[in-house]
Amino acid sequence: MSGKEPLTFGGGGCNKNRLLIGGVIGFVVFAIITGLAVGIPLSKRSTDEENLARAKKILNEVPLIDGHNDLAWQYRAQAQNQVHQVNLAESLIGIWNTTHTDIPRIEQGQLRAQFWALYVPCDSQYIDAVRQSFDQMDTIKKFVARYPDVFRFVTTADGIMNEFNAGRFASLVGLEGGHSIDSSLGNLRMFYDLGVRYMAITHSCNTQGADNWKMDNADNTITPLNGLTDFGKLVIKEMNRLGMLVDLSHVSEKTMLDSLEVSTAPVIFSHSSVWAICNHNRNVRDNVLLKTKENGGVVMVNFYPGYINCAPNELPQATLAQVANHIDYIKNLTGVDHVGIGADYDGVPRVTVGLEDVSTYPALFAELARRGWTDAELKKLAGENLLPVLKNAEEVRDQMMKDEVPPYEDHIPNKQIKNTTCRSGPF
Repeated sequence: MSGKEPLTFGGGGCNKNRLLIGGVIGFVVFAIITGLAVGIPLSKRSTDEENLARAKKILNEVPLIDGHNDLAWQYRAQAQNQVHQVNLAESLIGIWNTTHTDIPRIEQGQLRAQFWALYVPCDSQYIDAVRQSFDQMDTIKKFVARYPDVFRFVTTADGIMNEFNAGRFASLVGLEGGHSIDSSLGNLRMFYDLGVRYMAITHSCNTQGADNWKMDNADNTITPLNGLTDFGKLVIKEMNRLGMLVDLSHVSEKTMLDSLEVSTAPVIFSHSSVWAICNHNRNVRDNVLLKTKENGGVVMVNFYPGYINCAPNELPQATLAQVANHIDYIKNLTGVDHVGIGADYDGVPRVTVGLEDVSTYPALFAELARRGWTDAELKKLAGENLLPVLKNAEEVRDQMMKDEVPPYEDHIPNKQIKNTTCRSGPF
């Protein structure tokens, strides 16, 4: 007999079987001990790996669309908008003080479409907000154009899908704050012509048209406008006429409700979370969530610790599981069709554990898969909810064009503007 015989005690097949069974048991015990040694049960490790693999597969099949990223502001803050002095195709870790976005991490996170935020501070209002905003638009267009094999500038739902099917990254622009149009519907139209496809009605300051979220704070000392003013309502109507999405992140609860009444197209919250879980006035209350469902809009959940981890459910540190809780909450209240992703990367001073940068999206989808989300539901969250909202806004625009609705040409006289030192003429 070739080879070595197994050792037997007393001979016979039964003893051989006992040894075989004993060896198997020994291996299983060893495997369990090994699993415990690294702190993760084998069954859970296997499940986690399967969920992550499933998440990555899903994100290969539909475009992951994020509603808000402030990379353009990082170019301004850290490189004075000198796009060609920074190589986004290489990791920026250790090169910029802090950043959450570069092309290698975009690829790792399977992000396929992004609304880049066009943001300028509120202290530019009534001074040079329009000029600064044009500078930031130029910055976005420059960094998109610098990497044509990766990025393509798009302005439509079909454009997102065309670039996804071509294996490229779709870049869109959202204007983060109505102060950037300086109370001018003409400026609003010019930003649309440049490619802006959503505008946040306010940032963290009031405009001539609307209240911002700080008006809901108990310590607020500024007299609220009581939601949308008459001019603010015209801004919403003109956005509908243009096909520009109405973004209600950063506005007060009354402004949210007023805008949902006025808008004939679905709205978005480009980067907000759930007030019932985290009582911050940047978040969305249940009554507004239900109105958003009626409107056909989408709330794109923010990852910023301050908006996901606060009273009455505050933990020592913000976690990926908490972000998943916010997503679950919207799904359970409104249905899965009204939730999306708006991480707010590169616009926040702190990040959530497990969601440190744009490379980490698959981990969030794996957590939701672990919670029982179906493939179809995960695809809706990734991008299939946002695409019809954008397309519906385009359809409202087309219908208004067919109905020959003219541009709204109302204006606010200079004497009614808070600060007139940088203005000339009667309006």
